[in-house]
Amino acid sequence: MGYRVAVVGATGNVGREMLNILEEVNFPVDKMHAIASRKSIGVEVSFGEKIIKCEDVEQFDFSTVDVVLMSVSGSFSKTWAEKIGAAGPIVIDNSSAWRMDPDVPLIVPEVNPDDVAYAGKKNIIANPNCSTAQLVVALKPLHDRARIKRVVVSTYQSVSGAGKEGMDELWDQTKGVFVLGAPEPKKFPKQIAFNVIPFIGAFGDDGYTDEEAKMWNEVHKMIDPAIALTVTCVRVPVMVGHSEAVNVEFHDPIDEDEARDLLRESPGLLVIDQRNDKGYMTPKEAQGEFPVFVSRIRKDPTVENGLNMWVVADNLRKGAALNAVQIAELLHERGLLKTKAIAG
Repeated sequence: MGYRVAVVGATGNVGREMLNILEEVNFPVDKMHAIASRKSIGVEVSFGEKIIKCEDVEQFDFSTVDVVLMSVSGSFSKTWAEKIGAAGPIVIDNSSAWRMDPDVPLIVPEVNPDDVAYAGKKNIIANPNCSTAQLVVALKPLHDRARIKRVVVSTYQSVSGAGKEGMDELWDQTKGVFVLGAPEPKKFPKQIAFNVIPFIGAFGDDGYTDEEAKMWNEVHKMIDPAIALTVTCVRVPVMVGHSEAVNVEFHDPIDEDEARDLLRESPGLLVIDQRNDKGYMTPKEAQGEFPVFVSRIRKDPTVENGLNMWVVADNLRKGAALNAVQIAELLHERGLLKTKAIAG
């Protein structure tokens, strides 16, 4: 018996990845609906070998589906997620709108799977920020073993994290540099081609951006509020794949060999860590892959119990679409998805 599934935001980068991954993992689907805004009615998207046409979110009857995967803006989600959840299905939301709501579980299945038990409060489950998702998969087993005291992170975030417009802007500027000069920035505040931008989101009064605040708030909610975390988020001229330089200080002793073995045994992680000129992971190689990759694990000699590591993942997959599908799989495995949809 399969489920009736709706993907809201089906024409976007992440929405299309959700459709791809649902088919790749053989999630039990009886009927798939692609949902989008009115301007995308009739746009065709693929689900496996099937071509399906987008339906209007404002006209669709969500009481006829069992689970909704949603990749839309935070403001759209604020308007729609509760309405959809009230109609019956569980909503797995990729936006930032519900992540810090105390009645909405924020879930990475490798980190806090038991929190799915609280999904029924609002029938909403939140997906974390793309950079947070890969970070917590790497931090959780280390925290369970040696209790993390402090984390310092610098992110190297690809333009696909800003959507199709971000990818188009990098492409157009890169081509333009060699012809008539790069076109003026539209999506990003400064030229992204052949450049890096140490600013994502909007500045707060403390000088940090909301993207940076999301990371520490979400780590605190999913792992431990006692972890001190400071972060600098940087946009880089890479199409797909986020990377992070991560420095971790622990309360208890742990050496690099133990950490490497522990991470190798942990779910959702793949350690690529050889000390030669090709013995590490890059975002280019992570593109299209499911795991979070960890490389360059080494002792930090400046503190008593410290490690450095390099963490890489496909931000459209583990950072967004894959994590949402894994949450749906978790709900299925625990019997929390009910096939209450109307036949027809």
